[in-house]
Amino acid sequence: MKQFLLLGCMALILLGCDTKKGAFLNTVESQNDLTASINKFVSALSSQGLSYFETIDHSKNAQNAGMILKPETVIVFGDPKTGTLLMQCNPSIGLDLPLRMLFTTDYTGKTTLTFTNPEYWSLKHNIKDDKCLDIIAKMKITMQTLAQEAAKK
Repeated sequence: MKQFLLLGCMALILLGCDTKKGAFLNTVESQNDLTASINKFVSALSSQGLSYFETIDHSKNAQNAGMILKPETVIVFGDPKTGTLLMQCNPSIGLDLPLRMLFTTDYTGKTTLTFTNPEYWSLKHNIKDDKCLDIIAKMKITMQTLAQEAAKK
């Protein structure tokens, strides 16, 4: 009887942990292929007041190294003014800026967009200033909005 009670409690604990709140990485499944997702994402950046900086094609780099990698691309983007405000809170946040969105396609053809949850930075970089925490909360919403916009048909 004690074993069943213990197993039941463990199951409830594990089920209670099945939440995306506080997740370090957020992933959105796209209804588009990799190229269309990237194009939609880059087009949406200006509507959020963000600048496109760079595209890193990991699969092309792997091919140049004589290796094989499923389609995987990172878009680097951001807003220097917002980034500067955050780095004034703690310079170490510069390790996570500018922002990045990862686009991957698995071997079944499913494309996903993944980004680091900006709320994680408050832990990683010990951010406690309310102004900076507000900026980080807004960044999470912006990242989620951009990912969802690029993922829909």
